[in-house]
Amino acid sequence: MTTICLIRHGETEWNKLGRIQGTTDVSLNETGKQQARACESHLEGGAWDVIVTSPLKRAKETAEIINETLRLPFVEMKEFQEKHFGKAEGMTAEERYGLYPDKNYPGQEQPSEFHGRLSEGLTKLHEHFSNQRVLVVAHGGVINAILGQLAYGEYDGDIRLQNGGMNHLSYASERWEIQHYNAVDHLELLDAKTK
Repeated sequence: MTTICLIRHGETEWNKLGRIQGTTDVSLNETGKQQARACESHLEGGAWDVIVTSPLKRAKETAEIINETLRLPFVEMKEFQEKHFGKAEGMTAEERYGLYPDKNYPGQEQPSEFHGRLSEGLTKLHEHFSNQRVLVVAHGGVINAILGQLAYGEYDGDIRLQNGGMNHLSYASERWEIQHYNAVDHLELLDAKTK
């Protein structure tokens, strides 16, 4: 059975400020690095075979921190980089909704293209890492879209996926199935320290 753990990258300053990032290449902040270390500690000792990451800095930095102990083969896949939000990138929710209440951001990646490349990415994962346990570090929009595509009515896409949260999929009976989503127990100690 092929198993995937989809991990949302650690926090950035833009996450903290509520700015939409898309393909803008923003680095992790200190909290984001701590979240990545919490993921590393939680995953240590697990029988993982490979770590795959979006090429964007915030995901790649998260994957590198996680991999400091695991020392897995490290693969970048552009299929899992965040959706491009065009002119809305860098704007807060208030700014976006003021200018584009219909979310029709000029220059954004179209849903069919976005969902198409995510499906292609999942197919490649299953082809290249069949019957392996794969860590994939990606983005909130990417993970939400994947869970929404695979949910068959079981996933509420309105749930806010937490930075550093984990989502588990497995491939069985010729389809991907969601095992758990937005698992954040490993971040609770970190959250307690920051309050």
